Amino acid sequence: MRVVLAPMEGVLDHLMRDLLTRVGNYDLCVTEFVRVVDQVISERAFYRYCPELKEADAYGCTTPAGTPVRVQLLGQYPQYMAENAAKVIELGSSGVDINFGCPAKTVNKSRGGAILLKDPDNLYQIVKAVKEAVPADTIVSAKIRLGYEDKSLAIENAQAVEAAGANQLTVHARTKLEGYKPPAHWHWIAKIKNEISIPVIANGDIWSLEDAKKCREVSGCKDIMVGRGALTIPNLGKVIKQESEVMPWLEVQRLLLAYTEFETHGDKSKYYPNRIKQWLKYLKNHYSQADDLFSEIRTLKTAADISTALISE
Repeated sequence: MRVVLAPMEGVLDHLMRDLLTRVGNYDLCVTEFVRVVDQVISERAFYRYCPELKEADAYGCTTPAGTPVRVQLLGQYPQYMAENAAKVIELGSSGVDINFGCPAKTVNKSRGGAILLKDPDNLYQIVKAVKEAVPADTIVSAKIRLGYEDKSLAIENAQAVEAAGANQLTVHARTKLEGYKPPAHWHWIAKIKNEISIPVIANGDIWSLEDAKKCREVSGCKDIMVGRGALTIPNLGKVIKQESEVMPWLEVQRLLLAYTEFETHGDKSKYYPNRIKQWLKYLKNHYSQADDLFSEIRTLKTAADISTALISE
């Protein structure tokens, strides 16, 4: 079984990938999506989304803990997706992931992400172009939802991705319109898995060891992807793979302090207050102490004030 750390825009940046892969025993990270329009993106831009590329070597692109990192691309034009895929592989990415699942309105308005699930042929053309543009041994994966408004094209979309040459498929078990509302329809992943032969990774509503077991049973998938659950329980990958104990609050505090040290250097400090509050909102789903801490810092606006509150905890 592999446990993959999901891409989450504005949340799972390289700093969070670093922290979570130190404690979570994750097998792979996928970056926040890089938006592709009508040109080849600069190395500088790719490095901004995936600083791990700067350290890529014979062992590939990894976090400091050694977890492989795969760059995710989002776009609608096969040619430009292909050219950028080739570029990111040259830079050292551990494969290429293609985003067909983002539900954000702004992304869908510009024909990116989940809106493409309305057109299986476009999915096919994008994946085919990407696969043909990279070396034959490159892993090309894609992430889809069950559909846009409904699930009528779920199997056809998955078959299009496979027919185009993708090596792996991750399925978030909801439609775009269902967003992140429970439940995740894991039984639909099983339907998809029965119709294609490439490996399928199950995603959606995996918050605990029990959820992981149930998801694997219902979906029939060996591998799973976790996102919000990993922000709620930082060592969730280890909990799922090794049935380890959930990280105690004292260790979570140390992670928060390490994140604070990462995020308050240079111009990143202006984003830190929102980032740390966002993480605490997830943590308080499991840790009552996180709820107390969030209440304490909720009105604080500077990195310095929040750092002081964390240290005094």
